[in-house]
Amino acid sequence: MREEKVILVDTNDEAIGLMEKMAAHEQALLHRAFSVFILNDKNEVMLQQRATHKYHSPLLWTNTCCSHQRPGESNILAGKRRLMEEMGFVTDLKELFHFIYKAPFDNGLTEHELDHVMIGRFNDEPTINKDEVEDWKWMKIEDIKDDMIASPDLYTVWFKIIFDEFYHYLESHKI
Repeated sequence: MREEKVILVDTNDEAIGLMEKMAAHEQALLHRAFSVFILNDKNEVMLQQRATHKYHSPLLWTNTCCSHQRPGESNILAGKRRLMEEMGFVTDLKELFHFIYKAPFDNGLTEHELDHVMIGRFNDEPTINKDEVEDWKWMKIEDIKDDMIASPDLYTVWFKIIFDEFYHYLESHKI
């Protein structure tokens, strides 16, 4: 199977090349990524638990889905593609903001991403792809914040960073 490539970027999100995903994570090179937060009408966030066989962060809870854009793919189309691949549904997405973060994994790899954070609305049950997702649940935003403090080891490294940015965005913007 051919390894997926990520888009290397500078700090202004200008593409500067392509690299195999694993190599970019091994070298901690800045690359384009996205994170999707799906909320229901109760303003609960749909969380996913990563599949047990994932090469990093297995069985940890994280945002609804996240991944990397493909060359020529818009942020929104990438988010919709991955939402369908992982959670089995598509909904309208809106990009809220982007930021850069760096997060080491326990296996020696590092995420160094310019992350485009998106939001969407959905009220039904997803049809999860068991190759990607072990389980899912709805959780109130405040409960996520409190649980991350009480049980930080249950969540992915990047989700703790991204959720903090998302939470502060919600405090200062009406969505």
